[in-house]
Parts: sequence; structure tokens; C-alpha cells
Amino acid sequence: MSGQKIVVLGTGGTIAGTAADAADNIGYKAAQVGVRDLLASIPALSQSEGVAVEAEQVAQVDSKDMDFDIWTRLAARCQHHLDHPAVKGVVITHGTDTLEETAWFLQEVLRCTKPVVLTSAMRPASALTPDGPQNLMDAVALALAPDVRGVFAVAAGEVHGARLVQKAHPYRVNAFASGDGGPLGWMEEGSVRWAPNISVAHESKGRIAMIVIANAVSAPRVEIILSHAGARGSLVDALVRDGVQGLVVACTGNGTIHHALEDALLRAQVAGVRVVRATRCSGGQVLPKPGDLFVDSRGLSPVKARISLMLDLLVGA
Repeated sequence: MSGQKIVVLGTGGTIAGTAADAADNIGYKAAQVGVRDLLASIPALSQSEGVAVEAEQVAQVDSKDMDFDIWTRLAARCQHHLDHPAVKGVVITHGTDTLEETAWFLQEVLRCTKPVVLTSAMRPASALTPDGPQNLMDAVALALAPDVRGVFAVAAGEVHGARLVQKAHPYRVNAFASGDGGPLGWMEEGSVRWAPNISVAHESKGRIAMIVIANAVSAPRVEIILSHAGARGSLVDALVRDGVQGLVVACTGNGTIHHALEDALLRAQVAGVRVVRATRCSGGQVLPKPGDLFVDSRGLSPVKARISLMLDLLVGA
């Protein structure tokens, strides 16, 4: 590992949060500790022989407040460092609430043949037993692993890919899951053990030119609508009047939609609004069939389908 450099980009989140009481794991304020201070609190990271770990603060937010502007800045800094020959990989500290969305955005836009690893915490930095330090060490270890490229999430000893990872629990330290796919691997004492038959070369598609994102005045307006018993179409009609450009429907079952909501979505589609179906089920994906009225999300969750639709509209614009 001689001469390798890892760049850690900080965006805030619980991993950088603090509470007045060390026993308080939920009443904290996120995004209080700078990323350089986080690294300084983990001496083992600076003691790895032949590895330089550098830090840069890109944002300092509770990830519930993540937005397109921060994504744009983060992607630009990731690409800047990934393009540098001395950098082996990039690690991002992030809040858990929207980590899956940021991971998918980066997977969609970056041009990288190196690893980008997002990590997080469910307990604040001030906790009696914070989970952030170990997660951060595991993320750096994965970024240093051989033959790895693309975007990953590491937490509670598990490695997840950007496409399937979802926050699945609101409190436990092992809050992430990948549905039917399961973890890609596990971090064990500084090494990664990949699941059987897993290809680790998850190279980002980089299908969106970085200059297009950087020059975008604003993100295309795409909203998520939930189909449920008794759903109505009035919200869709209101969004169309308000200028929405795309709608992702979190459907019941295999892409089914309440008839009143479906009628409104058809009106929206006729008016030029892009409509995409995803399932609200935690596992599986919508299986398309002849005669479908709306395109499906190709297995993406509703929040990730929204990101892909935003990027499609942005490039189309």
C-alpha cells in the first residue's frame, strides 16, 4: 500500500453529530463535527504505513436536508480527486437518511475506475459507543482494497452497492439492507470478504457529463407519488398545474395503481409530464408486461428512480 492516498469528503450527518448527554443516541444535533476533527479522533487512520488520508469539507448538513446543489458540488469534488493519479479512492462521510440517494446520484454521474465509498453512523460522535469511527475505518479499508471501482456504502461491517442499498431501520446500527440482493461483502479486521459470485468491478456509468450538471441552473422538478387504498388524483393535478416535469409512482405490488390516481397520471402524461412506475415493496421489482400505461423503473426504488428521471430530464433539456 506504499504511497497510496485516500481523500475523505465530509458532508455532515449523524457521524458528525453531538448531543449534550453521551447516553443520548437520538436527541443529538447532526453535522457539528468537522471531517478533519473526525479523522483526528481516529488515530489508527493516520498510523497506516504508506497510506495518506486527507480530508475536505464539502458540506455540513443533516442529510434529510440534502439537495441537488450539494450533490453537484460533491460530484465535482469526487471527480476532481478521482482523476488525480495519486488518489486510490474517495470516502464520503454522510448522514444515513438520504445516503442511498446520494450513492445512486454519484453512481449515475461519475466517471470513475476507482472506489467511492459512502459511510455513516447511527449514533452521534458524542455517544458512549459511537459506530462512526469503525465505519470510517472500514470505508477507508474498502477504498484501499484491490480491483474495486464504483460507488459503495459501508456500515456495520457490511458492504452494499449503490443500486440496491436502502435505509431499512430507523434506529439500529445495522440500518442498511439491499433487499433481495443482500450485502456485496463484509469488512473484517481491515479486509473485505466478498459474497460468493460477486463482481466487485461496479464501475460508475458516468453517463451524465459533469459539465452538464455543473452548468444546470436548477434540477428538473420530479416528485414522488404514493399509490394507496383510497388514493386520489388531485395531488397529481395540482403538481401538473405547478409545473412538475416528472412523477415517480410508488406503486402497490407489481406496479399497480389506484384507478383514480392512474387517471390523473394519464392526464399528466398527456400534458407532457414523464411518469415512471416503481414498487413500494421493499423487495423485488416491477415486472413489465404488454400494454403497460407507464414505463417502469428497471428495478430502482422510488427515490432512486426519481434521481435517474431528474438526470434524464436534465440531459434532455
